[in-house]
Amino acid sequence: MVLLHIEHAAPNFDAWKAAFDSDPVGRQKSGVRRYRVLRPFDNPNYAIIDLEFDSRDQAEALLGAMQQVWSRVAGTLVHDPGWRISEVVDAQEL
Repeated sequence: MVLLHIEHAAPNFDAWKAAFDSDPVGRQKSGVRRYRVLRPFDNPNYAIIDLEFDSRDQAEALLGAMQQVWSRVAGTLVHDPGWRISEVVDAQEL
């Protein structure tokens, strides 16, 4: 399993979440198996997103599509996005 981890400031979290929910890049068609949206308690205007894929190629393709979206909304819905693509080597549900 491959994880695309994204973090960025979201000046208006509710507006950002509505845009995320509209799914402008087609997550399911892009191979996303599961995702989680997190918001830190100490910074409610910050978004953390984890997206799971079967392959690194799928994660990189979605990241490319997201970068195009970010270029259109930079400074309004998203500030300074950062990301990391990782291989999941262990996961447990307890």
